[in-house]
Order: sequence, then C-alpha cells, then structure tokens
Amino acid sequence: MEALALRLSGLDPYVDGAIRIVAFYDTLMRRRVDLAALARASAGLAECVTGIRLHGTGRTIRVSPLGTEATTAPLPASTTVPVTLDDEEIGTAWLERPGPPGSLDEILLDRLAIAVAAAVERYGPARTTMADPALVELAVGAEPDEAARARALRLLGFAAGLPVHVVAVRSALPLDRVGARICPAGLVKAAPIGDVGAILVATADPARVPAGVRAGFGAADAPDHSWRQARTALRFTTAREPVVRYAELGALALLAEIPADTARANPDVAALARIAATPEDLDTLDAYCATASLRRAADLLHLHHSSVARRLDHLGRSLHLDLTTPAGLTRARLALAAWRLLDDPD
Repeated sequence: MEALALRLSGLDPYVDGAIRIVAFYDTLMRRRVDLAALARASAGLAECVTGIRLHGTGRTIRVSPLGTEATTAPLPASTTVPVTLDDEEIGTAWLERPGPPGSLDEILLDRLAIAVAAAVERYGPARTTMADPALVELAVGAEPDEAARARALRLLGFAAGLPVHVVAVRSALPLDRVGARICPAGLVKAAPIGDVGAILVATADPARVPAGVRAGFGAADAPDHSWRQARTALRFTTAREPVVRYAELGALALLAEIPADTARANPDVAALARIAATPEDLDTLDAYCATASLRRAADLLHLHHSSVARRLDHLGRSLHLDLTTPAGLTRARLALAAWRLLDDPD
C-alpha cells in the first residue's frame, strides 16, 4: 500500500499533498492528542486560523498559525465541515483563510473532523446528545429506586446533586438538533420514550425551540417530577402555541387530572366537540380565546372584524355561551383546553 501511495504521489502533486495530510493526522490520532493539540497542529499545517466547536458543550477553540489562541476578530470561515460521531453531528471545524480556500483545505478539514470525533469519544465525558433510551427512561421513571436513578444520571454525564430538567418534545426534527438548539452551551441528553422525545438538560431556553416543534418544559429540579410536568405541558401545546412551560399553566394543569369520561360528559366540552368538526369555527374560537379581542383575533385570522363577529355570534349560540362576557370566555377557554386534552391522552 505504501509503495502504491509513493507511486501515485510521484504522478500528481495534489495526491502527494493529500497523502501527507492523511499521514499527518494518522500520526496525531496514534498519539491520542486532545482537541487543543489538534487545533494547534492544524493551524500550523494550514497556515491560517483554525477553529473547532462542540455543539453539546458550546466549547470553541480558535488557534492562530503560531499555535496560540486566536485573539483577532473571527473571519468568515473559508471552509467548514461538520464533526460527526455515531451518525450525529456533534460539532464543526473550520478554517479562516483570507482569500479563496486552498486546494487541499477540504481534505485537511475532513481529516481534522475525524480526529476531533476520535478525541471527543476518548476524552469527552458526554460524547453525544442521543443516549440509550433505557438509561434515560430509568433517569426519568416514576419508580422510587433513587440509587438506580442516580447511577443512570451519572452514566449520562450529569453531576450528582445538581438539578436536571426535562423537556418533552414531538418533532419531525432529530432530537439531537432540538437539544442543541435549546441548550447550546451545556450538557444535553435525549432519547425517545414511546412517541415522545425526552431531552434532559441542566438549563434550557424555550425561546430557542425550532419552528415546527412542539415542546413542554418541566419545572421541577428532579428529573422524574420534571418529566411528568413536561408531558403535561406538551399536551397543552397547539399549532398557535407550540411551546408551553408547566410553571405557566398554573391551575390549568388540573385539567390534565380530570378523567376522560368526566370531561366528555361536560356540556361545554360536548358542545365544543360538535363544532370542532368545522375547522374554520374551531380556528375562530381558538384565535378569540387566545387574544380575548375581536380585532386581534381578526388580525390573526386575516379576516375583517365584522366577519369574525358573525362567526363568534354563531359559535356562542352553538355553545350556549355569551362569548362577549368574561364568564363566557373563561368557560370557552376551559372547554377548548379540556377537549384538546381528550385528543392527546397521556
């Protein structure tokens, strides 16, 4: 193989350079160097600032060609590659080369990305976002075996005694991407549990939930309590309100405790179930309940306020409620929330 490589390198200077880069990183990996050493070696080889960033921890390394920390303002990356481990994107590596990329920059970064993944797997206590579902389920389960729960959390990378919050997610996006978005600078572990994704974090930002994702945020510090709260909050999410925090539900969370048969038998919920067969009626009621304002509901629906008024008058008669009064609006909101919980049982 080495003889073939030498013959190929003699035919093409590009092949010669590529082979030398591969050998360079093979040597670094055999020496088991860490991320900082990889960044220094790469910056020296590329003769430009080289960067490495890990999504899970938010750690960023920028090194100048002199092997020191880059203190200049970052330039736009001339070449960028993802760092993947176990088919999950765990970070990014890039070159900040002034001017156009070099002919061998892509090969250099590809090998750097492989070396970074190997170093993270070797040295990182929390290597990837996606975790063993059985381990996550043990961490958030209702079983009172606290010793097993503590061991599961330790294996997941969470320090003993620190709060662990849970986010319940329904999403077409991969869970690792959702986790990286809501917690860009901390430990994140995720796994599907049934048809719901469970994301374990120390802290998370609900404002960073990606579009199209429904997420319920638990409030408790203990993962088992937080998981139950997160699942309840998820049940209250809608297309108009895709992110719900359990702490903000207040007394509304009690609706989730009502038996389904009891809710269905309630006259307000039964009446709402009948009108739900007409999507535009349901959308009108939802917009009005969300805004408590005829004109703001009309803005949401992109309709004239007189058209919305006629719809609400019709809906009020169907529900046997005066939607213009505070009591009627409150009953409509509760009926709408209770009906939605029937549609998404826990």
